[in-house]
Amino acid sequence: MKNTFWNKKVYQRMQFVLIIMSFSLLLVSCASMDPANIEVELKTAPPTAQITNYSQALADLGLMTEIYNVDVVKIQSNPIGDNTGTSGSTGGEIPRDITEMIKSALNSIGGKVIFIPYDPSFMQNQMVTGYSNFDDKLIPDVVISGGITEFDRGLETRGDGTDVSAGAEFTGLPSYLPSKEIKLRYGDTGKTGLASITLDFNLLNFKTMAGIPRMGSVNSMKVSKAMGEKELGISLFGQSFGRKGSVKKVQGRHAAVRLLVELSMIQVVGKYNGLPYWRLLGDDAMPDKDVESAIRKFYFKLGDSDRIFKAQEWLYLHGYELALNGQLDNATVAALKQYDAGYNPANKIDDNLFVRLYSSIPIKESTLGRRNQLDRIMGQAPAVAEASAPVQQQPQKQAAAAQQAAPAAATQSAQAAPAAVRQQQAAPAPKAAAVSSARKKSSIGKILTDEEW
Repeated sequence: MKNTFWNKKVYQRMQFVLIIMSFSLLLVSCASMDPANIEVELKTAPPTAQITNYSQALADLGLMTEIYNVDVVKIQSNPIGDNTGTSGSTGGEIPRDITEMIKSALNSIGGKVIFIPYDPSFMQNQMVTGYSNFDDKLIPDVVISGGITEFDRGLETRGDGTDVSAGAEFTGLPSYLPSKEIKLRYGDTGKTGLASITLDFNLLNFKTMAGIPRMGSVNSMKVSKAMGEKELGISLFGQSFGRKGSVKKVQGRHAAVRLLVELSMIQVVGKYNGLPYWRLLGDDAMPDKDVESAIRKFYFKLGDSDRIFKAQEWLYLHGYELALNGQLDNATVAALKQYDAGYNPANKIDDNLFVRLYSSIPIKESTLGRRNQLDRIMGQAPAVAEASAPVQQQPQKQAAAAQQAAPAAATQSAQAAPAAVRQQQAAPAPKAAAVSSARKKSSIGKILTDEEW
C-alpha cells in the first residue's frame, strides 16, 4: 500500500510539472505562432570614415618628407589588380582591381609626395574637347607596378568539439508515457581555416621604364575564418526541448588587401626617399637595411667637416641649440653627449652615430618649424609640392618672380604659421658657415647608384 501511494504521488507531481512546462512554452510561443506576424530585424549603422592601422602612418610619412627635406617625388601607378585570377573564380572573395586603393594611399601621404593618376581615356577626352593640353602637366618621376600575386586558401584547417550527454530512467510511471527517461545533451563544435594573401610592388623609372634596383616590397598577411556551433537539448519522458546556435566569421579579405597596399606604399615611398619609414610602423618594425646602407654611403662620401655639419643640422632638428659650422666645438660635443651618454669626442662622429642621428629625428610639427628655419638660414626656400605649378620656367622670369614674391610670401607664411612653428621661428637662429654643395644636401634622398654618386 505504501509503495502504491508513493508511486501515485510521484505520478501526480510529474503530471503537474509537465502541465506547468507545457503551459509556459505555450505562453512564450503564442506570440510567434501566427505566420503573418513573422519579422526580421536589420541592423543599421551610419557611414564612417575608413580608418586603418596605417592611416596615421601615411600622414606621418608626408610630414617626414618635409622634415627630412627630400626632393619632391611625382608618382604614378599602373593599373594594378589580381594576378592570380582568384577574384573571378571565387565570386569576388578578393578584389579584382586595387588601383583605387593605391591612389588613395599615395594621395593621403602629402608632403613632398605628388600622386599623378594614370587615366588615358580621361586625358584623351580632355584633349578632344579642347579643355586641356599637356603644356603645364607634371611628368612622373617613378611608376608603381605590381599586383596580388598569391592567394592560398586552406593552408590550415582545424576542428574541435565537445559532446556530453546524461540520462536517468524512472520506474513506476504510467504506461501511456512515451518514455520513462530524462536526458540532457550538450554539444560544442568548432572549425577554423587559414589563408594567405601576398602583394608585390616594384618601382620603375618613368624616363627609362626600367626597374629601380631594390625599390620594391613583398608583403603577406594571414586571414582566418571560423565556424562555431552549440547545442543544448533536454528530453523529458519523450518530449524534447532545446536550443541550437551557430556562427560563422570570416576575416575581411578586402580589408586585408587595403592594409597590405598601405603598408607597401609606405615602404616603397620611404625606401625611395631614403627615410627611416619603419619608425611609423610600430615598435616591433625592423630597420630597412637598404636605407641604412644608403645613409652609410652618404657618410663615407663626406669629409670630416661635412660630417660634423650634417650632425649639427640633425642635432638642431632634435632640439639642441648650436651653431652649424662644421667644427666639433664645445656646444656640439655637449649636444652629442646629451644625445648619447657614451659619446667619445676622440672618435669624432662615426658611421653608427651618424645613422642613429639621422634615423631618430622627431616626427612632429615643431621639428618641421626648425627645418623651415634651417632652410632660410642656408638659403633654401622650403619646397612646396604644388600640383598646379608649371613644370618648367625661364630662369630669368623665375628669378624675377621670386624676388617680387619673396616679401609677400614671407608675410603670408608668418601669418599662416601655427603657433608652435612661430615659437620655433622666434627662437635664436643657429649660425651657419658657408654652405658647400654637400652640406646643402639636407637628407639622404633617394638611394643613388654608384654612377649617380
